Amino acid sequence: MKRIVPLLFLIILIIGIIFIFLKNNNKLQNLGNNMSKVKNLETYILQMDSYEAVAEITITSNKTTNKYKVMQKYLEDGSFKQEVIEPETISGTQIIYDGKSLTLKNTKLNLSKIYENYQYISSNELGLQYFIQDYKESEDASFYEEETDAILETTVKNGSKYIAKKILRVDKTTGKPKSLEIRDNTQKVLVYILYNEIKIKDVQNEMLAFKNKEIQIEI
Repeated sequence: MKRIVPLLFLIILIIGIIFIFLKNNNKLQNLGNNMSKVKNLETYILQMDSYEAVAEITITSNKTTNKYKVMQKYLEDGSFKQEVIEPETISGTQIIYDGKSLTLKNTKLNLSKIYENYQYISSNELGLQYFIQDYKESEDASFYEEETDAILETTVKNGSKYIAKKILRVDKTTGKPKSLEIRDNTQKVLVYILYNEIKIKDVQNEMLAFKNKEIQIEI
């Protein structure tokens, strides 16, 4: 009986050590898989060759803050289209870039007033593809993660005092872009884009990412 007790204790100890080892090993494997998954988000975003989105855009100037709801579409041929949904006063305004020239369309409004009074909304700089271009061309682009998001951050190549830095936030769980910030050289946020719905395609996998499926975008 005296021999059985130490033997049982030894068996329990060995089982406990094995259990702890397996648990820690599983944690390390999960950590490695998560780190790999997060890093792959960077590749996934940078390989995007087309996307469609419904987004809320907040543009802040020295005097005013304006908010818009827009539909954006970027295609594999390099063309970009942005149409204003809200506010109603400029609803239907289209910004179209064919890869060479930028066209502003709205048959109901004075287009010169749109250029003058609606800074940035009449620009193609708000397209996600231009963030990717700046990120790839920048010498100090960075990629890091927070608790729920992966962050891609880059300076802007043209060195404009008005647009100096862009920060893209991507959901680590879904792989979907959540928001894009455009800042000036004082770190003030000039443009904040919140993606309510986004569908993207990358070159290799043709993966689709969706958000808020109740909103439908017509291709």
